[in-house]
Amino acid sequence: MSQKPGTQRAAAEKVVKEIRRATRKQHSAEEKIRIVLAGLRGEDSIAEHCRREGIAQSLYYSWSKEFLEAGKRRLAGDTARQATSPEVKELRAEAAALKEAVADLTLENRLLKKSMTGAGGDRA
Repeated sequence: MSQKPGTQRAAAEKVVKEIRRATRKQHSAEEKIRIVLAGLRGEDSIAEHCRREGIAQSLYYSWSKEFLEAGKRRLAGDTARQATSPEVKELRAEAAALKEAVADLTLENRLLKKSMTGAGGDRA
């Protein structure tokens, strides 16, 4: 049994797409910053710069937009960041200690109230 020529071509194109997707280059943050800064210097056209770096112009422009937005947020004072693992562990330990202290104080408060009213205390 032979397949139709159109079906073979579609299958071949699918294989090529999968290979391209699997071999796509992952750029580090440092590489992205270097590429964006070089583009912002304006020594070459963006098209030429992107050709030399092997990226699409749309990718360059999206990186550039993200870069500039992050700078604007930082300059505006938005210093929110992701907590590191040790910081999370420390905050969880502190929260557990505070919960334990609240539980102890609540128990002590209840015991004091019971001793005042239940042991012959005058409840006027």
